[in-house]
Amino acid sequence: MLRVATHWDDVVASLGFDRLRRHDLRHTGLTWMADAGVPLHHLRKIAGHGSLTTTQRYLHPDHESITAAGHLLSTHLNVGPDRARLRVV
Repeated sequence: MLRVATHWDDVVASLGFDRLRRHDLRHTGLTWMADAGVPLHHLRKIAGHGSLTTTQRYLHPDHESITAAGHLLSTHLNVGPDRARLRVV
């Protein structure tokens, strides 16, 4: 068993993360790649998922990322003379 062979329980206990599972690292890695700008369809391939919906379930944006997205929208909407390019769809 991989868990025994890698001494997983001992490693995570020594780090103070007794409840950490290897699968959690998959969620973390995919979230970090998404935060870095890796497109969702690439993340789907990397994870080996059959659908984008499954990949989206793995992503856990933090408060800072969500706030940054709001700032991007605010900046986009408050562009001086270019505001004419904004349209309701």
